[in-house]
Amino acid sequence: MKGNEKMLTALNALLADELTAINQYMVHTELCENWGYSKLHAAKKGQAMDEMHHAEWLIERMIFFDGTPTVSKLNPISIGKGVSELINNDYKSELTAVKAYNEAIKLAREVEDQGTVDLLTKILKMEEDHVDWAEIQLTKIEQMGIENYLVSQS
Repeated sequence: MKGNEKMLTALNALLADELTAINQYMVHTELCENWGYSKLHAAKKGQAMDEMHHAEWLIERMIFFDGTPTVSKLNPISIGKGVSELINNDYKSELTAVKAYNEAIKLAREVEDQGTVDLLTKILKMEEDHVDWAEIQLTKIEQMGIENYLVSQS
């Protein structure tokens, strides 16, 4: 089925965001493992897996529309040098993703593509969960102090 060109362009932009997040989160996952923060490692690994699913679903949708997914484009990656920076960088990425998904949902509605609206809404909810998780972690760091937070992640 031939898809709307503007929608395919938006889906490819979202795919670049997801592929970037996968790479950033995989590095952050392994940093947490290397630093001995097993709880944080598990949480970040789960988020990286979520992003992989998002990329897969976007690719499936583009192929359904006879589009060509661009899997070679990455946006700048922000690797944290410590746990606070790592979480904050991922938080900023998730906020950007939420905005991008909302904009793409608006476009999908304009071009009367309910299937894409449904898919993007599903992904948006997962991204909002990632935002919520990061906000909770940043609040814990603020309230507990970084040292106590890190002890709780071991």
